[in-house]
Amino acid sequence: MKNIIIIWIIIFLVSIQSCKDECSDILCFTPPPPFEFELVDKLSGENLFTNKTFDPNDIKIINIENQSEVKFLFIKENQYNIIQLSNIGWENEIVHYIIKISSESIFELYVDAQRLNGDCCSYTEYKEIRIENVAFELQEINGVYRILIS
Repeated sequence: MKNIIIIWIIIFLVSIQSCKDECSDILCFTPPPPFEFELVDKLSGENLFTNKTFDPNDIKIINIENQSEVKFLFIKENQYNIIQLSNIGWENEIVHYIIKISSESIFELYVDAQRLNGDCCSYTEYKEIRIENVAFELQEINGVYRILIS
């Protein structure tokens, strides 16, 4: 009788172990990548904040849909001087922003983001990204969009 109880306990423990969530042992945090923009002179390639053509205090990013201001970071390290948007892609969403310096419209950003789950982790897939009304280059090495201003 004692052996039967031990066998049932072993079977019970094995069945509990096999029901364990496969993802419980995986640490996973996959935030959406930020959008980063460097505004440069189209001819010289100079950063327009570094050469003082633009003042970071004059940046405004507006949500076109509801005219609200959008939070952003201005990263000013070692003459890097870029605009960073890290609020896009945390959920399924379409954003359409206009980026202004003072009252001048510089460009528009349209993003269709989808938050997906797979292999225990969630991640963001961008269905469409458009930068409108300006020439730009995507720097593949660091993912920064160089906005070319005439």
